[in-house]
Amino acid sequence: MPIINIKEQKNSLRAKHKKIRTACPKEIRAALDKTLFEKFVDLKEYKECSILFAFVSMPIEINTYPILEKAIADEKILALPKCRQSEPVMDFYKVTSLSQLIEGKYSIMEPDTEVCGKITDYSNGLCLVPGLSFDLYGYRLGFGKGYYDRFLEQFGGTTAGLCYSRCIEQKLPHGIYDKAVDIIITEKFTNDTRNVFEKGMV
Repeated sequence: MPIINIKEQKNSLRAKHKKIRTACPKEIRAALDKTLFEKFVDLKEYKECSILFAFVSMPIEINTYPILEKAIADEKILALPKCRQSEPVMDFYKVTSLSQLIEGKYSIMEPDTEVCGKITDYSNGLCLVPGLSFDLYGYRLGFGKGYYDRFLEQFGGTTAGLCYSRCIEQKLPHGIYDKAVDIIITEKFTNDTRNVFEKGMV
């Protein structure tokens, strides 16, 4: 029997979860996104953070625009990523209005560096991490570019992931450089994975 490596497993799972998301009717996704927004901004970690590291969603992702607008309205520092052109690395910039976003790499909306200041302190705050799927331990399935894996290596704050319950896996394949998020939020449950690791349940 041929051995399937982690990369092949992840690619297969990406295709699976992209199909699940695109097959979900828009009105159902909108309702799920609204529930996830409400649960996220009700988190103690969100209410207490002074800086929110987030991302601008693409159509296949959970809609983060309401979260970005809420963070600005709550007068938090909103830090959004910009991908470098020359290497698979992200830098974060302070955004005070969504009008400061312009189309960047991969057609993703990014901060306009002409008007947004660069964030240099990654030692604290709350980071909303994207993912096509998460497992019950907080490991994520990204888009395969590795940007967030590199960023999370230097991030010292709390991490959270939003996910539809239908896109949760019991356990995702992961390598030694993959980092689990601290909190998973679905429309059905919120899971603090830090308790799982502290109890040695992995």
